[in-house]
Amino acid sequence: MPELPEVETVRRGLAPAMEGARIAKVEVRHRGLRWPIAKDFEKRLHGQTIDGLGRRAKYILADLSSGDVLVMHLGMSGSFRIDKDMPGDFHHERSKDAAHDHVVFHMDNGRTVTFNDPRRFGSMKIVARARLDEEPLLKSIGPEPLGNQFDAAMLAAACAGKKTSLKAALLDQRVVAGLGNIYVCEALYRARLSPKRLASTIADRKGQPNDRARALVAAIKAVLNDAIKAGGSSLRDHRQADGSLGYFQHNFSVYDREGQKCPDCKGTVKRIVQNGRSTFYCPACQK
Repeated sequence: MPELPEVETVRRGLAPAMEGARIAKVEVRHRGLRWPIAKDFEKRLHGQTIDGLGRRAKYILADLSSGDVLVMHLGMSGSFRIDKDMPGDFHHERSKDAAHDHVVFHMDNGRTVTFNDPRRFGSMKIVARARLDEEPLLKSIGPEPLGNQFDAAMLAAACAGKKTSLKAALLDQRVVAGLGNIYVCEALYRARLSPKRLASTIADRKGQPNDRARALVAAIKAVLNDAIKAGGSSLRDHRQADGSLGYFQHNFSVYDREGQKCPDCKGTVKRIVQNGRSTFYCPACQK
């Protein structure tokens, strides 16, 4: 599933085609995504201007002139394709199988944005902006890791007293938003912290942050920013909105590098399974 950097990359790619433009027409070709698309979906979107495109965790949020918000999730294999009228040389044809084109937005600027999703785990839902904080998909999500409020004190407080592993805590979207398996592995490596360490050990007995918490927050922010600059990681389905691949996968230090030499010490990258997910780390330098 795409993680925060991939979703942010897609959001940035969609912005030139959608922000400030009016939705002239919406085609829903298949309503059966992860949750069925509402019957009034087309009616509520028709004629609306997209005032801005934002992101919350792994969701893309389109603010509409009506006061509604279109909440979109890529699921496992979802992607957006922008038509060839985009200026410049950024378009690469892909996702051309029309059987997987589920929603098509025709913008009044002449651009067409198509949501393609072979596995149909993506979703689209319209929510009143005034009720966005109450939306079940969003209300339990933790802080944005790239936000100014996310710091060592906040992360330590969220992990204080937890008996789960540090890896499991970071994957919990209630603790911090948007992190998935790839970037948790990479952040823990940069912070030199073992994924098996108890989450509670980044806080003291009063729930205050220690050096581990400070190192981990810095590592999370750094790896996410680096991944966004690289266009995300393309391992299977992720493409940028212009069709190009992300390339952060070429910069992995530990993820999917089982048996290879650690980049910074004489250790060897090991793979273990935690809560049904593969974890990659260096036992020699991650303690």
